[in-house]
Amino acid sequence: MRSLVWTKAEWMEMQETDVPKIAADEVLVKVDVIGICGSEIEGYLGHNSLRVPPLIMGHEFSGTVVEVGSNAQRVSVGKRVVVNPLISCGHCASCRKGLVQLCKERSIVGIHRPGAFAEYVNVPASAVHEIPDSLSSFRAALTEPLACSLRAARRAMENHPFANVVVFGAGTIGLLSFLVAQILGASKTVVVDTNDARLKTPERLGASFTINPKTPNFVQKIKDAVGPNGVDVIIDAAGFQPTRSAAVELVNSGGTIMNIGLGIDQTQLPINVCIRQEISVLGSFSYTHQDFHEALELLKSGRIDETEWSEIRSLPEGNQAFQDLVKGRVENAKIFLTV
Repeated sequence: MRSLVWTKAEWMEMQETDVPKIAADEVLVKVDVIGICGSEIEGYLGHNSLRVPPLIMGHEFSGTVVEVGSNAQRVSVGKRVVVNPLISCGHCASCRKGLVQLCKERSIVGIHRPGAFAEYVNVPASAVHEIPDSLSSFRAALTEPLACSLRAARRAMENHPFANVVVFGAGTIGLLSFLVAQILGASKTVVVDTNDARLKTPERLGASFTINPKTPNFVQKIKDAVGPNGVDVIIDAAGFQPTRSAAVELVNSGGTIMNIGLGIDQTQLPINVCIRQEISVLGSFSYTHQDFHEALELLKSGRIDETEWSEIRSLPEGNQAFQDLVKGRVENAKIFLTV
């Protein structure tokens, strides 16, 4: 089969690889569409220790079941599916609590095992979710990133109904977090990004205000834009020192800062300010089974439409797509690869 293989830092190439053999509890999926994730860009650059070359990446995907293992009768050949790439042990303390994303033995398709930048991929039967004919393969492939964003935005707004919300980052996760915040009833939404072209999308989709943080006094401009009620919720989908510092400066006393962006690890924060102002600083990683289910239902409903902020390329164009993303030459939030 044709596969796009990451062979070294900043390089992927098309190779002929063997079609995966399935275990009794697995199914073989013919891949239709794969989205490129921001975390894969870090892997492509060689900045992610979990990803080791040679590796077939790809964990945001949809396709069609073409083979079923002897113990996987719940799934039928020919069914269109989207795959939850997060595989958990099911019996540890985190799994018992429903926090499968925190399972110490978790593995992820495209990181710990070959992923979907290929014609075929084998996955546990328990990971597949059937999708209706009314749902496009492209929209279905958004289920995984939407589940991440849904979890982050919902937890951030849990104690702040109708809050003014600021989102740092207009990539896929930031844009989806902004859209979810709208759906959850945010009063005003502000999106911040250093790429002016990407800010055009939230502007079209109803953001109250967008701004490039390179703008002088951008924090004060955000405060002026939201008015006297200030900002109760910040979702940082970038994760760098400037965004994390600006979040503390922006958020109201008693507000919530939700960190979902993994830009850098070590960060200086004024913890005493957070203490005295009772600012909740939270983190959100991945999603639960319920988050994934609800993200798929949200996509089925048609309330999120990716056509205005995505583009389609072929699998052999994958290396160039990564190069363009690294060099900031992509205006759209999402690139889909077709097989």
